[in-house]
Amino acid sequence: MTLLAMTPQEYCQEKAAKSGSSFYYSFLSLPDEKRDAIIAVYAFCREVDDVVDSKADPGIKSTKINWWHEEIKNLYSGQPQHPITLALKPVVATFNLPEEYFQEILDGMNMDLQQQRYTDFKELGLYCYRVASVVGLMSAEIFGYQDRRTLKYANDLGMAFQLTNIIRDVYDDISNDRIYIPQDELERFGVTEQELREQKHSEAFQRLMAYQVERAKSYYKKAFEQLPESDRFTQRTGIIMAEIYHTLLDEIVNDGCHVLTKRISLPPLRKLWIAWKTKRKENKRHKRWLKQHALAG
Repeated sequence: MTLLAMTPQEYCQEKAAKSGSSFYYSFLSLPDEKRDAIIAVYAFCREVDDVVDSKADPGIKSTKINWWHEEIKNLYSGQPQHPITLALKPVVATFNLPEEYFQEILDGMNMDLQQQRYTDFKELGLYCYRVASVVGLMSAEIFGYQDRRTLKYANDLGMAFQLTNIIRDVYDDISNDRIYIPQDELERFGVTEQELREQKHSEAFQRLMAYQVERAKSYYKKAFEQLPESDRFTQRTGIIMAEIYHTLLDEIVNDGCHVLTKRISLPPLRKLWIAWKTKRKENKRHKRWLKQHALAG
């Protein structure tokens, strides 16, 4: 199907499906309106991330991201041009998504263009917030919630996802001259950039990665401690994502964190199985909660 023959929604659908991401598998069980909305948001994220990851000249990449900053302004003034922003036009109105969220994501993309190292976790945290936590916040708005603590859950779950990505992609990133592990932590554990490039899986590197894994796990734990039971059912798509991502993190750990020599991933069928199993589990949990709530009332 050519670009001209596609509807905006079809363009987003194809963009999301082609990515093969864990996120896509968690979207499939949503009601149509919410599924179309989250796929449009996800397609936007993929589109701008592809700009950053392309082999184009840095100046061209920067120009494209700046174009997207203007296109988001066009979206909120009612005059979008791109298929993704055309698909997003009804979404931002229906789900009350603020313009600043999209601009924050683009600021995160600019960080990738301008910054290849992070001094400490505070600096990295801003990047993770922009490229992941903000997406979590938008997702929470689309999925629906009653308790504002759910936004804290969404923020921290986004952090957990991004930290998992960073652990998985250590070698891919350094191959592109990017290091997301904070510089002060590399120094603390005695791991050099040259050792990362040489794929040296030393005891020091193992300790460094164990520290990264524990931090990621702490964000998963903190996220779910903040998710009110009353919002679990509407947020179950995020819970499915979390189960897939946490399983990936466990696989990395079980493999000994050999992320310098391989990129560990879950096959599509396993992601579908996890999604089905988690959805079934959450449906049962919700029925129990409704029953208990009715008895208490």
